[in-house]
Amino acid sequence: MLNLNFTKNIFFITSFFVTLIFLIDRISKILIIKKSREIGSNEIFSSRFINFELIWNKGIAFGLFSLDEGSAYQMISLIIFLIIIILVYLIIKSNGYEKLGYILILGGALGNLFDRIFYNAVPDFIDLHVNNFHWFIFNIADIFISIGVLCLILVEIFYKKEV
Repeated sequence: MLNLNFTKNIFFITSFFVTLIFLIDRISKILIIKKSREIGSNEIFSSRFINFELIWNKGIAFGLFSLDEGSAYQMISLIIFLIIIILVYLIIKSNGYEKLGYILILGGALGNLFDRIFYNAVPDFIDLHVNNFHWFIFNIADIFISIGVLCLILVEIFYKKEV
């Protein structure tokens, strides 16, 4: 019975964090889209190192492979859905920091998949820059995905034992 309760607790904790990441991402995107509509411009905020400028990304991470063709876009969305299923499996089979990495990636991936389904594009809005050098424009989901990948890399480097 103790093992069953522990498994339920892990499920609920995992679900809570995935949902929290999804909601943080959704709220940030809703606020940016709303502000863009209110002011009638995609350029929402500018400063010396960060701009909030709404763009609609039809590609994958950081706007790579942006496509207007419907069937290719749907194929990328299907691949992302399959990756999400694999992530759920990996979360179930992992523990510790590795599980944390997968949870962060899953929460972000669900946020971006939601946008792909309901908007046919992902709203990106964070533009980091120094002078004329601009990084790719990204969103909160991308931050969680990137931190999750970094977490998995660190686990691989520091915590995996050699076979």
